[in-house]
Formats: sequence, C-alpha cells, structure tokens
Amino acid sequence: MSLISRFASQRTAIITGAVGLAAAGVIAHSFSTVAYNEPSVAFKNKDEWINLKLAKFEDVSPDARKFTFAFESPDQKSGLITASCVFFKYVTEKGNNVVRPYTPVSDTEQTGTIEFVIKKYETGKMGNHLFGLKENDTIAVKGPIVKWPLKPNEFEKVTLIGGGSGITPLYQLLHQITKDPQEKTKVHLVYGNKTANDILLKKELDEIASKHSDRVQVTYFLDKEDSSVKAETGYITKEWLKANIPGADAKHHVFVCGPPPLYKAVSGEKVSPTDQGEVTGALADLGFTKEHVFKF
Repeated sequence: MSLISRFASQRTAIITGAVGLAAAGVIAHSFSTVAYNEPSVAFKNKDEWINLKLAKFEDVSPDARKFTFAFESPDQKSGLITASCVFFKYVTEKGNNVVRPYTPVSDTEQTGTIEFVIKKYETGKMGNHLFGLKENDTIAVKGPIVKWPLKPNEFEKVTLIGGGSGITPLYQLLHQITKDPQEKTKVHLVYGNKTANDILLKKELDEIASKHSDRVQVTYFLDKEDSSVKAETGYITKEWLKANIPGADAKHHVFVCGPPPLYKAVSGEKVSPTDQGEVTGALADLGFTKEHVFKF
C-alpha cells in the first residue's frame, strides 16, 4: 500500500471513530436528559427525616390551616401512594421530640410541593408549633407510612365515615377513586362536625360530589341545625347508618377516621398502629367485622 493510500485509510478511520464517538455522546446525552427529566421522589425512605420549607399557608376555618411545603426540587413528587401519611417532628426547648402523623391532601402526582390541612387543638403540641411557623421556616418530615394501598375497583361500594380533621385520609381515598377514569366504585362520605365552619375541604368535597353525582354522595352531620348548609342534625347513629349505607358485604368496605368519641360510637378504636382490633359500636351491631372495616 502506498504512503498516500495508507494516510487516506488512517484519515477515514479517524473520521469514522470521531463520528461514532459523537453519536455515542448524543445517545448518552439523550439518556441522561430523559433520566434527568424523570421526577424524583422526596420521600425515598420511611426512616429518613428530611426538612421541608413552608412555602405558604392559609386559614381554612377558625382553627385549621392549609400548609404548603416545598420539596428540594420543583420536579420532585412526594413518592406517596393512596392511602398513606407522613410523620412531622420538631424538638422542644427541653430537647424532647414531638412526632405526629399527618395525611396530605394534595395529589400524589403533584410536583414541587405537598399540601396538608391541619387543625389546631388547644393542647396539641404539634399543631401549636405548626401554627407558629412563618414562610421559609422548616419542619422535619419522614415517610411514606402506607395505611391502605388502594387498588383500582377494589370494591364495588365504599363508605367513608369521618369527623373533624379525620377527613384527610378519607379525602385522599375519595380523590384517588374519582380521579381515575377507569374507576367504577361508588362512594358515600359521611362527615360529622360541630358547626358548618368546622367542615374542612367542603369546597373540594362538594365539587367532587357534583362532578361524580352518579357514584359519589356526601352527607354532612352537624351537632346543631344550621340552615346555611344541607346537613343532618346530631350524631351519626346506628339507625341512620342502617337506613343509608349498604350492609356488610365483601364488595363493600368502610373506612373510619376521626376523634375518639366517633370511633367509640361507630367502629371501636384501633388496638395499635399494627392491630385494627375487633369492630364494635354501631357497625358491629349492623354485622360488620374487621374484614369489612379499616380504621385510620
């Protein structure tokens, strides 16, 4: 081979190699771009505390606020599924840890932020701490703590019975069931409060009920009659439940969340976070067992 031919071959090999490297670089860049654009999750490990910054808050009732916390990146999702919650933690001046569970009300696919509706009680340490936060203050949070991994069309009928701030996990279930176009589950939310002003997420609940009127029903209960809102007066009783919700059946599931008096009257309280205990109260009298009822 002549010197000129050998030089031409070497030049061709160099050019071919350079083109190959360039192509490989383009492919690698494409893959890295795709990977980069895929949302990461904020809560990767249920045992790891991360600090979330308070982005904003707004009062939604005389003693409840909607808190919006920001993730580290605007592209991040929470990593939670329905139904699950997280733990909040802060350290007191004496060095004691105060830890409480809260269920978000934002969509699980939401990116950048996560939202909670939280009620403040006079003696509640965490609630009082949260209500004292200012924008850009931080709180330690960890999760997800999975409560009930909901499957599409898991039941034909679902009854949600709640009181006060116990609405949040029930709202999470209702939102998930109604946002999925493949879902056919019929849902009846029974929600008790002292006054009309105490009804949390009422706008959202009413919008869902209106949009999905063929399979969603919402019944409010108030301690005293109030002409400003359509509601039952008094407490959620066995007689009312018997007349208004489906009977105990494998295709019908009941979820309960609220203050201790509600649990005592309707379903009985949990024994522990890992032990649901037997069903008592009104639901037991109507033939429901732990196979039909879940207590948040």
